[in-house]
Amino acid sequence: MTRRVLVTGGAHRLGALICRQFAQAGWEVWCHYQHSAEAAQALCDELNRQGRKAHSIQADMADEAQRQRMMQTINTQGGPLHCLVNNAARFEPDSAGQLNLDATRELLEVNLLAPLALSSLMSQSIPAGQPVADRSIIHVLDQKVFNLNPDYFSYTVSKLALERTVELQAQALAPQLRVCGVAPGLMYPSGPQTQANFDQASRINLMRKATDPAQVAATCLFLAENPCITGVTLTVDNGQHLLPLPRDVMFVVDELLNPPHDA
Repeated sequence: MTRRVLVTGGAHRLGALICRQFAQAGWEVWCHYQHSAEAAQALCDELNRQGRKAHSIQADMADEAQRQRMMQTINTQGGPLHCLVNNAARFEPDSAGQLNLDATRELLEVNLLAPLALSSLMSQSIPAGQPVADRSIIHVLDQKVFNLNPDYFSYTVSKLALERTVELQAQALAPQLRVCGVAPGLMYPSGPQTQANFDQASRINLMRKATDPAQVAATCLFLAENPCITGVTLTVDNGQHLLPLPRDVMFVVDELLNPPHDA
């Protein structure tokens, strides 16, 4: 039986690498996107030309009705998933002292409630009495959950909450589902970050080199294919979480590259 995986936010960057890793390992891939229809379809076309099996599917992760329709579509075209990779996320700058509650609610909806809702829908899709197969949920987190600083406040809160659910869901959804997390280090330039900033910031870790996103994707596949692992989060960050900083690494490096001038 072909194993089937849904990767949210699968059209670009890490999501696309995760789709490729699973497809090359023989999994049938569902590549979710919200706005990137062209990129998602191009990725699926590429994988299908290689003899893999891949489909693109659209949904707004902030909309529960669309999330439900997406899962229903997938389930009616092959049955319950064997793996769900919750990769889609919003990453917006804010601070605890200047909180925009509407923006925070939307970010929490996408980064926290959507993964929880999709996990619940996956659990509900498994027929009662069916022999237990190896099925898993993987939450893509951030090394920052183990290395706190106050920048990107709402994003951090959402990832902290999702990391705490890894153990809770593992307990609640066993034995039908395993639940794991992957916490990457800095892999790509983000937001206003310049390439020069990224080149320095990505080396601020124990191994003094950028985190390879292909290795993060490979870790997701490893967790999906190892039936003995549940309730844990693996950091894939070259040890970045072991080097605490007072601010986000992007801002620390920016201050180094652009020191304040004396008046």
